[in-house]
This record gives sequence, structure tokens and C-alpha cells, in this order.
Amino acid sequence: MLRTHTCGELNKKDVEKIVELTGWVHRRRDHGGLIFIDLRDRYGLTQLTFNPDVSQEALKKADKLRNEWVIKVKGKVGLRPNDMINKKLKTGEIEIKCLEIEILSKSKTPPFELDEEKNIETNEASRLKYRFIDLRRPKLQEILKIKNEFFQHIRKYFNDRNFIEIQTPILANSSPEGARDFLVPSRLYQGKFYALPQAPQQFKQLLMIGGLDKYFQIAPCFRDEDPRMDRHYGEFYQLDMEMSFVEQEDIWQVMEPLCIEITKKFSNKKLVALENDGSFKKIPWKDVMNKYGTDKPDLRFDMEITQITKIVKDCGFVVFAQAIEVGGVVHALKIEGGAKFSRKEIDEITEIAKSKGAKGLAYIKLTQNSNIKTQNLEISSPILKFLGEELTDKIIRELKAEAGDIIFFGADNWKTVCLSLGAVRNECALRLGLKDNTKAAWCWVIDFPMYDYSEIEQGRIDFAHNPFSMPQGGLKALETKEPLEILAYQYDLVLNGFEVSSGAIRNHQPEIMYKAFEIAGYTKEEVDKKFGAIIRAFEYGAPPHGGNAPGIDRILMVFLDLDSIRDIYAFPKDGHGKDLMMNSPSEVDKKQLKELEIISQD
Repeated sequence: MLRTHTCGELNKKDVEKIVELTGWVHRRRDHGGLIFIDLRDRYGLTQLTFNPDVSQEALKKADKLRNEWVIKVKGKVGLRPNDMINKKLKTGEIEIKCLEIEILSKSKTPPFELDEEKNIETNEASRLKYRFIDLRRPKLQEILKIKNEFFQHIRKYFNDRNFIEIQTPILANSSPEGARDFLVPSRLYQGKFYALPQAPQQFKQLLMIGGLDKYFQIAPCFRDEDPRMDRHYGEFYQLDMEMSFVEQEDIWQVMEPLCIEITKKFSNKKLVALENDGSFKKIPWKDVMNKYGTDKPDLRFDMEITQITKIVKDCGFVVFAQAIEVGGVVHALKIEGGAKFSRKEIDEITEIAKSKGAKGLAYIKLTQNSNIKTQNLEISSPILKFLGEELTDKIIRELKAEAGDIIFFGADNWKTVCLSLGAVRNECALRLGLKDNTKAAWCWVIDFPMYDYSEIEQGRIDFAHNPFSMPQGGLKALETKEPLEILAYQYDLVLNGFEVSSGAIRNHQPEIMYKAFEIAGYTKEEVDKKFGAIIRAFEYGAPPHGGNAPGIDRILMVFLDLDSIRDIYAFPKDGHGKDLMMNSPSEVDKKQLKELEIISQD
């Protein structure tokens, strides 16, 4: 038997017991003939004492020990002296007076320090290359433990509501779902390819057609997208769920209680920004863009954007006038306490607005050292001479600005103004400390546009969101409305400024699907080729259905206030999509490539 107890479970109730422990040497201290070892496993730390009065032989072996060696000890549990009690440890009142020791495995000197008390920073590349060592950190082990409990809670929630967990294929077909596919060449059908699923989208709809009216899955998804702080390269997990005979409100009623439960159980955050009945806010996409400049608003703080096009339409400020003349808009954003921003900070915030397409960033600063006064407020602004005191006063009243505030302006086409002021809002909240990690602000963004202009091919209409969504108004809307005016039954779930789920009521009628894709430039033949299975299935009695797919890795990242989603995974890729530990992606043997006819047999 290797052990009778773990390193984190012993306490003073176990005094006088003979126990056997195994683990890693975490810390070694030699006090001149008396050696102390902190032994570590995933359950905690226990202090071992090697005393010549107890066992000379054990002391002699302990003298050779080094950090990260794996050992087994046998000894008697004793109380620590009062002045040596460590209140930070669960086992801080006891120690093991070691009688025997066996060295199970030796370790090279680790490439980085695991003793977090030494507070030594380690670069991520080294941590990922030696991830098997990095995983010994209690913090990472705790994250993985919480992740396991998180997944189990989700499974129980859906099982209790009569959902069936069903695994969908990993080797699937390539389909246009918004990101690049990972392709897998077929040996049996040379020249043809499988694709790893970006999501189980078509499969879950086929399950609904198959009569399995409540499906869920913690599904692996594969997308060749550039990594970022909240997006792991290549693979991630989502809670995939779908229901038949539902409207979007039914999906919300299933998801909101789950979100509230997991917030309370797996975070230390207080739920905020709820409706009076405790439900999540539902904000139409057009409204959320106007108010917050983004379709993933952070509602932990207010700071709404105000539309002032009508107020300034006849002003003499050429920047505003030119924007309005070509059909653009002017919006304003009041930042409470923003008057303290220095010229350098305002320049930095302006660059952020420019990164979203803005040509610049006009502002009014309500200071205490200006020669011009309005409403008993003192003002300074480079554009004051163009606006005049009367219009400036009107704008200040409209925004209810006070001393100490700053007002930023955006003037351009509607989308550029929204996105640039949204980025300014986010940056100012960071600088003013408004992103309070003790709060959790969930909301739904609804009524997304069905179509938008393609980002790749200028002037071409493309799907703005999920191509399988049901358009609001059905076939009649597709046939009679301008494409950019058509809304879809689509909704995103947002948490603290992160999009954590997308969902929709699905299109389940072939004629609507053909027409929807026709508007986006697809022929009937192309639709049949790419989506033949689901089109064929729609012809055999398809129920109305819908669902959503929360990114549970991302939600957990927000709950745990992690700097990167990579810490959620046991074996993550780095910020460039590489697995530094396994050295992938890597070249493969030419024999394999020839077998797949990727290179010639010559």
C-alpha cells in the first residue's frame, strides 16, 4: 500500500496515528541536524520532521532530498509546538515525525520555481513547455477541480430537466460557419476531406428532426481562429443545447436559472443589472450598439452613449456637419470623473478610437480653470469656439454632465461611431476602475440583423450571424424587405463584456432556407451540396426548434478572474497556436503523406 492518507487531510484528531504519505518534496529546510520537509500532493501540504532521536536512518535519507523528488514516508502524527503552528494550512497544527522514508523517484532541478511563496514570475513559454511540472501548482489543480465540478453541475442541471446527452461526430463535413475549418484528409476516399466540427450545428438540428426534443452535450469545437485572451486556439468546449417546439423565450427560461446557479456556486460575484423580476435584460442589437457601442456590453457600469445628431445638425463645426451631410451621425459619451485624464491619456484614448475607424476624437472637458462658464461649470475644449456657448450648454444639459466630467464625441457613419465610442467606453472604464470583478452582469442581446455587408468582398450581402437562423417574418420578409432591414431570431448571451453564447430559433423550412442563402449569393445547387443532409431532412417533417451554445471555458475564465483562457485547459496551446510541450504542429512522415496522396508516390 503506497499511502494511508493524503497530504491535505490530517489534523490534530489524528495525533498518535501511524500514517503513510506519498507526494512531492515541495520545500526542504535543514536546521542543523533537524530536517523539515513540506510534502505536497493535490490535496495539500503536510510538514514532515526528520529527527535523529526518532530515526537516524530516515534522517540520513532525508538529507539527500531535493525539490520535486517523489517519496513515501511512514511516521507518527504529532502536534506542532504552539509557536510553529501555520494557520494558513489545513494541516498547520500537526507534523509527521518520520520513522521511515523511501525515495520513489528523483527529479532534475525544475526549470522554474513552484514555491509560490517565493513569488518568482515564470514566462508562459517555459510553463507550457514543461506543463507536466506547471500542473503541480495548487492554483492550476484547483482550476481543473473547479472545471470538473462545473461540468458535472451543468450535466446534472440538464439531466434533471429531461435533456439527453448525445455525442455528435468529430469527423464531419466542411461548412461555412464563420471560421476556418480544420481539414482531415481521407485515406479511404483520396482527394476528399473530413472537417473537424466548428460546432455541432447541423447535427443538433438533425437530432430535433429525429424526434429527440431535448438534447445537450458538452461539445468539443474546432476553429482555426487567431488566439486571444478569451479564445483558445484550435479547440474549446461549449454547452450545446437544443429544444423542439419552442420560441426564443423558452430557451431563455431554461438558460437563465442555470446562469444564476453557476454564478452563485462557482464565483464570488454578485448578480447585477437584472430586471425587477430577477430575469436578464433583453436588449435589441440596434439599441445596444447605440447605447454601448458594442454587441457585448459590459453592464457592470452605466456610461451610456447619447445620440445628439439632431441637437448639432445645424452647428458650424465642420466635422459634425460633414458627417451628417453624408448620412452619418454624431454621438456623445459622458465619462464621469474623466476630466482628470491628462493630455497624454486623451491622446491614447483617441488612438483607440482611431483603431475602430474614427478619424479623431473631439471632447469637452469640464474643468475648474477655464475662462468660459456655462451652468456655473467651467469648460475647456479645442472645439468650443466652433460649437459656441449656447450649443455647448445644450449638449451639457442633454448629457447631465457635471464638474469633473469629460464628454467625447464621435462623428462618422453609424457603425464607425458606435464601435469607436464603444472602444472609448471600455478603455475609460478600465482607467477609472469601473470593471468590478465582484459583480456579474448577464444580459441577452436580441434581434440581430440577418444580413450585413461582407467584410471580404465589398458590396456583397452576407449573413451577419448564424446562417441557419429563422428570419423574423419568415419567407415574406425575405421576399419583400431590403436584406439589411431583415432581423433574425438570434440572440447572444453576454457576461461582463464577453460574448459567452450565441443562439437562435432555427430555420426548419426548405423554401425559407433556399431563399435566405440566395440573398447571400448561394445557388440552390451550392446549398444542396453543402447542406444536403439537413435540407433533405427538412422535407420529412421538421419541428420548429432552437437553442444556444454557451462557451463554458470562457464563462469559467470570467468567474475565476483569469488573465487568459489558457489556464482553463490542462494542456493548452500558446498565444501563437503552438503546443510547446508536444511540439505541434509538426512535420509528419512522408510515408503518411504518400498514403493520403498529399504528395506523389515518386
